[in-house]
Amino acid sequence: MGRGKIVIRRIDNSTSRQVTFSKRRNGLLKKAKELAILCDAEVGLMIFSSTGRLYEFASTSMKSVLDRYNKSKEEHQLVMNANSEVKFWQREVASLRQQLHNLQENHRQLMGEELSGLSVKDLQNLENQLEMSLRGVRMKKDQLLIDEIQELNQKGSLIYQENMELYKKVNFIRQENMELYKKMNLESQVYETRGADIVHRAPTIPHNFCIAEDAHVPIHLELSQPQQTDGVQPGAPKLGRLQLH
Repeated sequence: MGRGKIVIRRIDNSTSRQVTFSKRRNGLLKKAKELAILCDAEVGLMIFSSTGRLYEFASTSMKSVLDRYNKSKEEHQLVMNANSEVKFWQREVASLRQQLHNLQENHRQLMGEELSGLSVKDLQNLENQLEMSLRGVRMKKDQLLIDEIQELNQKGSLIYQENMELYKKVNFIRQENMELYKKMNLESQVYETRGADIVHRAPTIPHNFCIAEDAHVPIHLELSQPQQTDGVQPGAPKLGRLQLH
């Protein structure tokens, strides 16, 4: 007769549990060695008993097996993440395409196109939407016009103030010119009065002198020789005759 099927569950008897653990542990370690040798596989096996004792087997070394396991796990995680990211972006692209299609269809309907498939209620909603949009556009236009008018009024006020300042400066310069004109008239009158006084006080020309018209004619002075006269001492000096040419 064959062996009956054993139910896989925790063995309550501690002695039976320990015996089963030893037998199956040795069998597992033996299978791991055979698998590494027969299939040229890198095998690493670690077993912890209920008491915390470690049993291990490695076809090369446990460190090499663990490094290879961690590296393979990281690569697998990256592949899974990449696949997940690709799927995520594929879903995003599909959603954006659907949104774009809806927006294009809505735009065509707002432009009055492709209205054949709409019901009366849909057309009423579209009409209300257009009226609200038109109201918003008009309000925005009115606000822009009001802002422009206010800005022009402010500019006009600034220009008016600048004109007033320029008008004050022109008046001030005009007053200064009038004062300068008066001073010039007074000074000209003073110069004319002084000129008349100089003419009246001009000295008379001596009898024996004449003023030539040409100022560039040279003047020649000559001294005559002294002459002896009666009744005059010989040693007394006598002025010569002055001749003007």
